Amino acid sequence: MERVAQPTLLHHLSCILLALSLTTIAFSTFAVESHTRQPIKALYIPLADHYAALVAYERYRDQMVHADFQIRQMKNWNLLRAYFLSGEVDMAYVMSPLAMDMYHESPHFRWIGLMHRDGNALAINDLLNEEVQLAPLRKNRKPNDQVAKALKKIFQQTKIPTKVAMPHLLATHTVVLYRYLKEHDVSLTLTHHTPAEVLAIAVPPPKSPAFIKASSNRAKAAAFEQSLPWADIVETGGFGHVAWYSKDVMPWPNGHVECIALATDSAIANKFDALKEVMFFIQKSGNDIEQARRSGGDALETIVNIVRKHIPAHTRKAIIASLNPDLRVINYQHLNIDKPGLKQIMDLAIEGGILKQPVDIDKFADERFNITASPH
Repeated sequence: MERVAQPTLLHHLSCILLALSLTTIAFSTFAVESHTRQPIKALYIPLADHYAALVAYERYRDQMVHADFQIRQMKNWNLLRAYFLSGEVDMAYVMSPLAMDMYHESPHFRWIGLMHRDGNALAINDLLNEEVQLAPLRKNRKPNDQVAKALKKIFQQTKIPTKVAMPHLLATHTVVLYRYLKEHDVSLTLTHHTPAEVLAIAVPPPKSPAFIKASSNRAKAAAFEQSLPWADIVETGGFGHVAWYSKDVMPWPNGHVECIALATDSAIANKFDALKEVMFFIQKSGNDIEQARRSGGDALETIVNIVRKHIPAHTRKAIIASLNPDLRVINYQHLNIDKPGLKQIMDLAIEGGILKQPVDIDKFADERFNITASPH
């Protein structure tokens, strides 16, 4: 009978060491996988509204522990809407009336914070300014009745409404314009079929300066209500004039609600920590912009360079004008959810026929993303 060899002590030790090695490798692999950053894909439009997202991407994405933060620029709001609702991305930064209309269409996302407050302006061409005679300094230009009177006079003379370009008809800008015109007894329509003194039309923000130029070349009065820095671009370029800023039309504590941050329900369920981290660094970046605008110099130039890396169409002069600390016509503070602020926009949008129906703001908002302390 053949004798079976007994395992030696050395063999036992080898087996134990092998088992320990495999366990260590398995644990290390698990640890690496468990700490792999989750991609957070966000959509934005080339506006001053979204500067904090650009700063967060350039300055802080490598510091993020949970999020692999990625941004993608969209050419217009309709494209952003369709892409976000497709479910292929996690976040989008969207004007509040448009966001509420999207929520009616597909309520599979939530509002998780603000991107900025205030931040849009009415720009008029030379033909309108002949009637208005704006103050030389922008800080002295307020939403008095002068532009409204000029719009009314032009309609009385021509029976043709003056076209005012919006980034989208479902824009906060349309709500601001509606409120201004209503306060000065001027009518606004969103369609060619309804007679009114002013006709709102959709023009993508980057094309709004060309819209002003083309109207001036045809000797037609025109204006646009757009986010910064586009109004500052026509002012600094010498072919248009900032008539007033939205903060003066829509006064609100800390600034009126404008663009808001949205996240899909799927991302909230599966990437909560990563999303919250992104929102933290957006608020931190907002503070960076505020500090840079106050101190100027190299700090401000750094912000300008970050913006122009992603949005070269924004000129250095226009960016600096938009971030003027004396005017403070856009700000990046107090970016937690502001339900009463959104309700102000929603109620006016419904009153003006811009939105068809309200949303349940309590369901729409997810306040778990509020930052309890200011990021430093």
